[in-house]
Amino acid sequence: MSKVPLTVRGAEKLRSELNELKGVVRPRIIKAIADAREHGDLRENAEYHAAREQQGFVEGRIKDIEAKLSNAQIIDVKTLNAGGRVVFGATVVALETATDEEHTYQIVGEDEADIREGLISVSSPIARALIGKSEGDVAVVQAPGGEREFEVLEVRYE
Repeated sequence: MSKVPLTVRGAEKLRSELNELKGVVRPRIIKAIADAREHGDLRENAEYHAAREQQGFVEGRIKDIEAKLSNAQIIDVKTLNAGGRVVFGATVVALETATDEEHTYQIVGEDEADIREGLISVSSPIARALIGKSEGDVAVVQAPGGEREFEVLEVRYE
């Protein structure tokens, strides 16, 4: 399996979630299963079946996070010498020329993307158009609704 890019902050969030699942959620579910077993007949025990189902979801999420972390290439943008260019992990302030709207995006891995927080996937059309550009450059994005132009106003490595 190939390495998947991940920012330092994204890796920390995944590790935090993993610790929460292993240290808090998993023991709580194990206790709920034990408590439900004490109520007798397991065939008709809804609490037991619900706890087992929840355990399956949690164990699946733990495996998913562990796989993502083991296949991650963690990139610290602060240590890169990108020379003012837009690279993975960079924060970009861009002006959409058609609407005069200013947007701030950080280019992150696919698992970290959240447009509401301004985190866009490295494989998104906007990120692909911005990568390699410098302040003052114009990026043309091939979007489903047609072409959109963004002028790069600022590139930060935070």
